[in-house]
Amino acid sequence: MSLTSQHFGTTTDGQDITQFTLTNSNNCQVKIITYGAIVTSITVPDRNGQMADVVLGHDTLEGYQNTPAYLGAVVGRYGNRIRNGQFELNGQTYTLATNNGPNHLHGGLQGFDKMVWQAEVDEPTQSVRLTHTSQSGHEGYPGTLTAQVTYTLTDNNALQIKYHATTDQPTIVNLTNHSYFNLAGQGTIVDHTLKLNASHFTPVDDTLIPTGELRPVQKTPFNFTTPIRIGDRIDANDEQIRQGGGYDHNWVLDAWDQSLKEIAMLRAPHSGRTMTVSTTEPGVQFYTGNFLDGSVVGKGDQTYNKRTGLCLETQHFPNSPNQPNFPSTTLNPGEEYRSETVYTFTTK
Repeated sequence: MSLTSQHFGTTTDGQDITQFTLTNSNNCQVKIITYGAIVTSITVPDRNGQMADVVLGHDTLEGYQNTPAYLGAVVGRYGNRIRNGQFELNGQTYTLATNNGPNHLHGGLQGFDKMVWQAEVDEPTQSVRLTHTSQSGHEGYPGTLTAQVTYTLTDNNALQIKYHATTDQPTIVNLTNHSYFNLAGQGTIVDHTLKLNASHFTPVDDTLIPTGELRPVQKTPFNFTTPIRIGDRIDANDEQIRQGGGYDHNWVLDAWDQSLKEIAMLRAPHSGRTMTVSTTEPGVQFYTGNFLDGSVVGKGDQTYNKRTGLCLETQHFPNSPNQPNFPSTTLNPGEEYRSETVYTFTTK
């Protein structure tokens, strides 16, 4: 196991950005930068031992600064959408930036994905711990929140992501990683197969805000309780598919009890690469890159078109602060927000 660092660039306001490279005994690599706590690269083998980078991203810092697609970033203070950029907490209404039609998305205009995080290396575990302090009132959120994200690459080719946060007054928090995966290393994700341990999902309105219903997936295009080729139903004649332009919905994970459980398996049949996802979170947003339109040019001058990559964002549900029947995202002083997600890569 090794951990190295190098200069990755300088932000437009003059802050130096570091890239950390985690390498395990199998020569798998994960690269992370201090800008946005972004995972810039995950390199793993296919069934023939050929290595490929399986996440979308950019070769330069400028690419990340100039692209609004959240490639590989930690999003917060609240990942996903909040209706009309408003929520009520302890009898007080808070107004957030609206940056996704009428709604608030991924922390607003200057979310955690656009912040420079402070880094420290944990030598015994060869982990990188990134810290960001979000001041009270930033983007409209109450409370000064101190957030930490710790990345660890294990020798069984697993990327562990641990989140921790504390606050000095009641607030809301919902952190997740927004990596776009393509286990083939190129092309689209429509031939990937996906299994989700979720018998319900949260249908959305025409602005992609959950209606509050927990709808069974049975007899719908949202049934991934057994492995299904993603492209089979991504363009189905279904109102919810039309709302999202494909899949852009939150699945309600079965038997959630805040323990770390395997909740998803993604496989690219031609490469044989398989990724399992385990999490302590109650939901996962499965997003098929529907808004990638060719305007984003990524690594190696590759154009990122619709469905070039997919996201499996482990999370609490979208708009939870406005839905009392959803698991709470409130964090109070003296409490600790803790969350863990593990992406494990194997071949078949």
